[in-house]
Order: sequence, then structure tokens, then C-alpha cells
Amino acid sequence: MPTSTTDTHGEINGQTVRLFTLINASGMQTRISELGAHLISVTTPDESGHPQELTVGHNSFEDWANNSAAYLGASVGRFGNRIAHGEFTINGQQYTLATNNDPAGIPCHLHGGPEGFHSKIWKGELLTEENRHGVRLQLSSPDGEEGYPGNLDVTVTYWLNDDNQLSWHAEATTDKATPVNIINHTYWNLSGKPDTLITDHQIQIHADYFLPINAGMIPTGEVRSVTDTPMDFTRPQQIGKGIESDYEPIQLGAGYDHCWVLRDHHDHHTEPNTAAIVHHPGSGRTLEVLTNQPGVQFYTGNFLSSPHPRRSGLCLETEGFPDAPNHPNFPSAILQPGETYRHDIIWKFS
Repeated sequence: MPTSTTDTHGEINGQTVRLFTLINASGMQTRISELGAHLISVTTPDESGHPQELTVGHNSFEDWANNSAAYLGASVGRFGNRIAHGEFTINGQQYTLATNNDPAGIPCHLHGGPEGFHSKIWKGELLTEENRHGVRLQLSSPDGEEGYPGNLDVTVTYWLNDDNQLSWHAEATTDKATPVNIINHTYWNLSGKPDTLITDHQIQIHADYFLPINAGMIPTGEVRSVTDTPMDFTRPQQIGKGIESDYEPIQLGAGYDHCWVLRDHHDHHTEPNTAAIVHHPGSGRTLEVLTNQPGVQFYTGNFLSSPHPRRSGLCLETEGFPDAPNHPNFPSAILQPGETYRHDIIWKFS
């Protein structure tokens, strides 16, 4: 049977931040913080029963509180990924957001801004069902925060069951039309040694198309076939095989940092389908990622820096398309009053 505990993670401005631990029957353990609704850690026992860490993380609460450089394990929003120049228009009205990233000197709004959801203290509570334990975390984002219109109420829920499945679910409602693309930004390293490179991992992505980017890491609007390119992961491929390719999109991203257009995903109300499968030959571990979102940002940690070695973790950020508010041909990322945003991820470990 799963078990769960609550501890103190740290304190910010006199407010206690709690840390929740979930453990299933096979000894898989996950830890979740009220700070940023972060997924702090996921461990599974090796053949000798010793826990092996499968995520890239921090060693201290202070580092988790200053996590904006890499967003390790964060639940980010309102809009994860990038919005060009921090600008968009809804119903003829232009909005300007904080710009906190500038690849190639081109400013953009990244992961909800400098004071996005990753920096907030969420209100958490443990949940218990017969064959799984979970954590529900809630946050209210006021009208005008970071420049976004509307009061947004958000709930993120994690569940761990005895089948070694960890899930993340985000829901949100608003009282004004507003862009919403809440994503989870966990870095995975299935070797059990988070300071080693992930280039020896194999990955399969269930996508026939991807979104090329410009020098500012913003999608150009083109939807391009992966056929005969280093972006083709329709069959399992070693990550390191094409990561240094002279293919222009890879050069612009300093490696893989692009959104793939998932098959069988039409809108965020569909049931989760497989987005990607990652396998580490050395350990034999496999991670299958399922989602109800139309895209997945496959990021190979190209900009990780000390103490985390470059490319020591990979992200599979299931999501709406980057810069969607500025591309009418992309699936809409605008949440309307009366609607509920839903984003589901299931991580299956074997």
C-alpha cells in the first residue's frame, strides 16, 4: 500500500513551505514541494534495494528557492515556454508581459516570467485513495500578474500508485480570456547518476512533425516533417547520435530544444496518449510519458551549468505550442471564462 508523509521544506518571508513524500509498495518514492509545486525527487530501488535518483535537482532549499535558471522540476505558468517579445493580442487588445530571456539578443517571455508559478508558494494537502496517494496544490494568480489578464485559479495534483505510475494534472479557470500553458519542467536521467550525461539514452517520440525555430528560440510558424532529419525519433534513437548535427534547427537550439507535434492529440480534453518513450540501456530503465497535450518540448539540458553538468538531464515538457497566442495556425492557448484548462501527464516507469 502507498504511504505519505509531510515535512518542512523551508521558510520564505516567515511562511513555512511544506514537503510531501509519497512511497508506493515497491519502494518508489517521490517528493513534492509547496514551493513552485516542484517535483523535487523521484527514486526507485536498484537490484540491491538502494534508491536511485532519476531526476536532476538541488541539495538545499535555498537553491530550490532560486531555481529560475533551470526550472528544475517546476510547475511553470501561466504560459510555459516562450512568447515572442512578451506580447500578444486578445480581442484587439494588446498585452505586454515581462521579458526574462533573450536568446541571440531577442527578448521573450519565458515560463511565466521572473515571478511565475515556479516562484510561488502553493497551498498543498495530501490525498489518499485505495491504491494511490497524492498531493493537491492550489494557487490563485491575480488579474495583471506578470501582465496577464484575468484572475486565474490553478490546481496541480500529483498521484503515485503501486504500478510505478506517477501522474501530474493541472486545471485552471479564469474570469477573463488569458493565455494558459501550464507545464511540468522535470529533468530526467534514468541512469540513476544525475551528474552523468543523457546522450546515451534512447528516445522515441510519437510525432511526424516538429516546429522549427528562429534565432530567438521562437517557432517560425512552420510545421515541418521530421523525415530525413536528425529530428526523426519515430523509431528509438540514441540522443547523442544527432545532437551535434549541423542541421540548422539543432544549431539554433544548441542541441535539442524544440516542440514536436504529437500524433493523436487534438485538444486538451482528449485522454492521455503516449508522447515519448525513453530507455537507458545501461540500467535497463524505461520511462513512458503520456499526455493529452498537442506538443512536447524535448530539451536536452543544453544550458544547464554548474553544479549540474551540461546535458545531464532531459526534459519532456508536454504542452500547447510555444508562442501559440501569436500563431493563428497553432492550437489555441487562450482560456475563456466558463472553460476549464486541463493538462494531464502520466509517467510510467519500468
